[in-house]
Amino acid sequence: MCRFLVYKGSDEILLSKLILEPTHSILNQSFDSRLRLDMRRPHNDPKLGPEPCIFTSTTPAWNCINLQRIASKTASPLIFAHVRATTEGSLSDDNCHPFSHGSLMWMHNGGLGGWKHIKRRLGERLADKWYLGVQGGTDSEWAFALYLDTLERMGHNPSAPPPEGFGPTVLRHAMLDTIEQINDFIAAIPEKVIAEEDLDIRSLLNFAITDGHSVVCTRYVSSKTDEAASLYYSSGTTWEDKSSKGEYQMDRRDKGADIVLVASEPLTFERESWVTVPTNSTITIHKQTVMVHPIIDEYYNPNPYHSRSSKFVNDKGLITNEKPAAVGSSPSTSPAPAAAQLHQSLAHNLKPAAAIMSPRENYNPNADLRYTTPPPRSANTTPRSQEQGNTKKKRAAAPPVLQEAPDMSAAGASGVDYMDTPEEPETRNNENRNKLAQYFPELT
Repeated sequence: MCRFLVYKGSDEILLSKLILEPTHSILNQSFDSRLRLDMRRPHNDPKLGPEPCIFTSTTPAWNCINLQRIASKTASPLIFAHVRATTEGSLSDDNCHPFSHGSLMWMHNGGLGGWKHIKRRLGERLADKWYLGVQGGTDSEWAFALYLDTLERMGHNPSAPPPEGFGPTVLRHAMLDTIEQINDFIAAIPEKVIAEEDLDIRSLLNFAITDGHSVVCTRYVSSKTDEAASLYYSSGTTWEDKSSKGEYQMDRRDKGADIVLVASEPLTFERESWVTVPTNSTITIHKQTVMVHPIIDEYYNPNPYHSRSSKFVNDKGLITNEKPAAVGSSPSTSPAPAAAQLHQSLAHNLKPAAAIMSPRENYNPNADLRYTTPPPRSANTTPRSQEQGNTKKKRAAAPPVLQEAPDMSAAGASGVDYMDTPEEPETRNNENRNKLAQYFPELT
């Protein structure tokens, strides 16, 4: 089981408002996390360069006093957070997400199909510096190395980013090329090997990449019949606690989107505030504008009513966005505690991003854009003071938010292999599971 969270805002926000306080925060989604503070990298200071500051540890997040101290005092306009159950790779700091190189930061939820049979071929594809740069043993880090190699082959030096970043178009095209290469490596596995070893060659590729200015995330499965791991996003102008009890809510006061959240699971129980990212799609965030594009390849189906099975992703412990089918009652409603790692970028130095770069040759930017109306405004229209740091100049005419309508069909959740962990502590998260089932039945 993995979960991740991305925050992109026009203003800074305390990490605690995302990591610790919400009733269904990423901390509450897993009770055995790993965090590390890499002292070799610069912190949240424009004078120290564009590289992110990364904090991870092997201490369970719910028992890590340093996490609470840092999250309550550190603010950033761009945050990556990740919790991980160990599958590929050992329980060590080197295998902690997110991974970074220069201004680029990467994390992954899922797994590469037939990994042991494609690892050598993937490594042979890499230039020496990217091959030697891999420190851990996870398929996620090797996928990041492939992304860096792909970006360089496209003519962009990952070690020398432009002052305003690579741009969302470049980041997205490199992501699509990376996914295509992974599929090619898997397709080269002999049919005899697949049959003899009963090999599962399906990949779950929920990736997230940022250059400090733009963010690109994917929700992808290399299958025509299976559902991908769950992914949602929410956008608005304020993210505030309504009751001082962790009941955070996303409000929208104008057409702009000062705040964008992308998460494997919603952080709140406000159903109307969260939009489902469709299977096999990318979500791009640039200047607080959200763009959703389909990934058009051999696994793409243009039929919006195409039905996909949730069994594969449930067996992996990665909840789908589908509604569950009717099932019998379970002897226990409490999920098993997961051995996980919480990894977050505490500070990514953000500057105003440049205009979107020109798309690739023969690429029609209107061909695969999906336009829908933004989420409804909050019923509470009473003005409140801004609580998120610096005072912002509101836009008179902000760009529209391009969003994908929710696709809620059928599914459920299942377990994964967990490491032995201490008993789950009593938290308010236990009290809110009924709410989760009520507002997001596909996550129960």
